[in-house]
Amino acid sequence: MGMVSVVGSEKFGRGFIPPQYLPPGQDEYYLRNQQVPRPVAWRHLRAEEIEALVKNGNTCDDWNEFWVADPFNPHQIKNSEFVGMVRIARLENVVLEYHELQTPTGITNSLIISCDIGQNSAIHGVEHLAHYIVGDNVILLNIGEMQTTNHAKFGNGIVKDGEDEEVRIWLDLINEVGGRAVMPFDGMIAADAYIWAKYRDDDALIKKLGEITQKQFDSRRGYYGTVGDACVIKNCRIIKDVKIGPACYIKGANKLKNLTIHSSEDEPSQIGEGVELVNGIIGMGCHIFYGCKAVRFVMGSNSNLKYGARLIHSFLGDNSTVSCCELLHNLIFPAHEQHHNNSFLTASLVLGQSNIAAGATIGSNHNSRANDGEIQAGRGFWPGLCVTLKHYCRFASFTLLAKGDYPAELDIPLPFSLVADDVSRDRLRVMPAFWWMYNMYALARNTWKFPARDTRKTKTQPIEFDCLAPDTVEEMFTALGLLELWTGKAALRAKGRSDDSISAEQARALGREVLGKAQDETAGLEVLGENMEDSDRPVVIVKAYRAYQAYRQMLHYYAVKNLLDYMKADSSATRESVAKALGGPRETRWANLGGLLAPEGDVARLLEDIKKGKLVNWPAIHERYAQMWQEYPRAKQAHALATLLDLLGSKRLSPELWDAALDEGLRIQQYVRDQVYVSRKKDYEDPFRQTTFRNAAEMKAVVGTAEDNSFVKQVRKDTEAFAELIESVRKRG
Repeated sequence: MGMVSVVGSEKFGRGFIPPQYLPPGQDEYYLRNQQVPRPVAWRHLRAEEIEALVKNGNTCDDWNEFWVADPFNPHQIKNSEFVGMVRIARLENVVLEYHELQTPTGITNSLIISCDIGQNSAIHGVEHLAHYIVGDNVILLNIGEMQTTNHAKFGNGIVKDGEDEEVRIWLDLINEVGGRAVMPFDGMIAADAYIWAKYRDDDALIKKLGEITQKQFDSRRGYYGTVGDACVIKNCRIIKDVKIGPACYIKGANKLKNLTIHSSEDEPSQIGEGVELVNGIIGMGCHIFYGCKAVRFVMGSNSNLKYGARLIHSFLGDNSTVSCCELLHNLIFPAHEQHHNNSFLTASLVLGQSNIAAGATIGSNHNSRANDGEIQAGRGFWPGLCVTLKHYCRFASFTLLAKGDYPAELDIPLPFSLVADDVSRDRLRVMPAFWWMYNMYALARNTWKFPARDTRKTKTQPIEFDCLAPDTVEEMFTALGLLELWTGKAALRAKGRSDDSISAEQARALGREVLGKAQDETAGLEVLGENMEDSDRPVVIVKAYRAYQAYRQMLHYYAVKNLLDYMKADSSATRESVAKALGGPRETRWANLGGLLAPEGDVARLLEDIKKGKLVNWPAIHERYAQMWQEYPRAKQAHALATLLDLLGSKRLSPELWDAALDEGLRIQQYVRDQVYVSRKKDYEDPFRQTTFRNAAEMKAVVGTAEDNSFVKQVRKDTEAFAELIESVRKRG
C-alpha cells in the first residue's frame, strides 16, 4: 500500500485538530476564532441566497456552516465548492486593482475548505484553499494548492504537541557539522543568531536559549495560516503552512512551505517567479525573485535574493543583496553584497559590510578529511575576483584579498589590508592600511553609503556602519604592536643578529623607535609577518612604515571626530568637562552583536541575565540590545578619549594637547578630502579607461568628471563643516 489512505467523505474538511489535542469543551475552530483579527457580525444564509449560490454552480456540504456578513452579494460566487465552516465577510460588487490588474471581488472556480475570507476579497481559480484566514481586499488568482496543517510552525524551530524532537528545524550556521546549530524563530535578528552560534562552550546558555524559543511559541495544534490585508498572490503552485503579512506580493512561485513572510504597507515584501522557499523566516521589505531557492534560512529586513541565488542553512542579515550565487551554512551580518553566478560562500561568519566578487569560492573544505572547517571575517570583508580560500581562516576588518588561489589557511590580524598571493616569488604579501593609503574614496563612501541604503522602517537590529569604530580601533592598536615587533626583528636581522636574541618587548621598543622616526628607515628592511599563513613560505609586510603612520592617523581621526560629536551635541561642553565626563581606561575588548558593538563586559552580563532568567524571552533580550545601543554613543566617545590619550602617551587632556589634537584632526580631515578626490580622479585619468571614447567630451558626457562627483562634493562640504566645528569648540577652551 502507498501513503494515500481512504477516509469517509463525512471527514472531508473536518477534524482539523485531532481529538487528543482538543482541550475539554473546545471544538476544532477554537484557535481559529482567536486568530480572526476583528469581530464580525456573522449570520446564516437566507433561502434565496442559497438558491442563488446553487444556480451559480456552487456546492456546499452543509449550508448551515456557511456564514456571511452584510452586505453579501451571492452573485459574486460562482462554480466553487465549500467544505467545513466557511465564513465570508462583506462582499460587494466591486473591483480590486493592483498594478493595472483588475479583478472583481468574489469567489470563482475554487475549492474552499474551512476558511475565513475578509472583506471584498477576490479568489479565482484556487484549486485547493484550506484552513486559511484571508484578510481584506486580498487577491488570490490561479493557485494550485494553498493549505495549512494542524501542526504548522510557520518556519519556527519548535515542535508541536505530540511531535518527536526529530522534526524540529535547525539552522546549521557557520559549521557544516551542526556544532553551532540554532533554532530559527519569528523575530530572530543577527545578534540572536550570533550569541546562540558563537558561545557554544556555555552549555547553560545554549540550553536556556532553546527553552526560551520553544516557550515563546504556542505548541498547541490547530493554528490557521494567515494572509494579511491587501495581499496579491497569483499564478503559484504550492503554498503550505505559510503566514503572510499585509501588502505582500507573490507571483509565480513554485513552492512556499513552512514560512513566515513579514510585510506591511510601508515595507512590502515581494516573491517572484520560479521561487522555492522551505523552512524559513523572511523579514520586512524583502524581495525574492527569478528562480531563487532557500531552505532552512532566515532573511533580515530589506534584503534581496535574485537571479537563481541559493541560500541554505544560513542567516542573511538586514540590508543585504545576494544574486546568482550559492550560500551554505553561513551567519552573515547586515549589508552583505554577493552578485555573481559563480561565487560560493560556505561555513563562514561574516561580520557585514562585505562584498564577495565573481569567481570567489570562500570555504573550500577539500584540504581536510572532514567538513568541519570555518571562516571568520570582520566587517568590510572583500575577497576579489576568483579568490579561493580554505578552512580555517580569520580576517581582520576591511581585508581586501587580491585575485588568487590561496594555498593555505590564513590569519590576517591587520585591518584595512590588501593581501596578495605572490606566486612568482612563493610568498604572501600584506599591505596594512591599504584602504586609507590608496582607496580613500571607497573607504569613506562605504561609511556613507550603508546608512543611506538602510531604508528599514523597523530597525530591530542596531548597526554600526562607520568603518572607524571601537572594533576596528582595537584591531589597529593590535596592528601597531605587531608592526613594531616585526620591524624590530627585521632591524635585528639587518644587523646580522638573530631576531630571537632579545625579548618581544625589546623588539617592540626597537621597532617603535624605527617606525617613529620622521624619515622611513624601513626601506632596506624585509619586515616579515608571523603566524599569518599555515605554511613555511615568508609573509612580507609591504610599506610597514607608511602603514604604521596611517594607522596612527586613523586612530587620531577617530578620536577627534567622536569627541567633536560629543561637544556638538552639548553646546556647553568644554575640554575639562569632556575629560571629566568621558575619562577612564580604554575598553579594549568589544563584541559585534550582528552590527551592534558593545564592550564584552556588557555582553557577558547579557548572557548571565539570560541564564539566570532575568531576560525571560526574546523581546526582553531585544530590549537589552536597544538599551546597549542607546548607551553605545557615550561608550564610543569615552573610548575615543582614551584612544587619543593612549595614542599620544598622555594621562590627561591638557589645553596644549587638545589644541594640537584639533589641529591634527583638521589636517587629517583635509587629507581625507583630498584623497577622496585623488583616488576617484585616477579612474578618469587612466589612459586605458579613455580608450573607448572618441574624445574627452564623450567621456565626460558618459561618466562625468571627478569634480562633479556627488560624493566628492559631499566630502568637501563635510570638511568645511568639520573646520567650523573645530573653531567653535576651540573657543570654548
